[in-house]
Amino acid sequence: MRCPYCGASGSRVVDTRADPEQNEVRRRRSCRVCGERFSTVERVRGSLPLVVKSGPGGIALRREPFDRAKLRQSIAVACHKRPIPPAALDRLVGAIEARLESRNGEEVSSRAIGEMVIAGLRELDQVAYIRYAIVFLGLEDLAAVRDEIDRLLTGQVTRSAL
Repeated sequence: MRCPYCGASGSRVVDTRADPEQNEVRRRRSCRVCGERFSTVERVRGSLPLVVKSGPGGIALRREPFDRAKLRQSIAVACHKRPIPPAALDRLVGAIEARLESRNGEEVSSRAIGEMVIAGLRELDQVAYIRYAIVFLGLEDLAAVRDEIDRLLTGQVTRSAL
């Protein structure tokens, strides 16, 4: 492990904490050369499926490896300036990642991942849910957005869950 301050490769572990909910181990390290302290995170990584990106008509255009950071960023955009702690976003991303790991298939559609996100956001924050739904469900005008808000307020199932 290289020190982020001086670039030396020698460090020692000062403290270790496991977070089983996130499948992570956080380590506090001290550089043997400059003495600065820094943290590292180790994440258990199972076999994640390839994400299939589809185009018009549902035709598979490309396949790419699942990217946890990309998923978290898309959720963070929907939650921007909302009173949602970063730990809640990490839990949602971790739950989606765990569901993907538990699948036996080697591929999953980006649409299926989007449905997992929208279901999680519906529980987490209704405004973030609407922000994500506008893009994910393709709500193109205010009437469609109002209909989705009405469905959310009355507790009806959204189109994505059908």
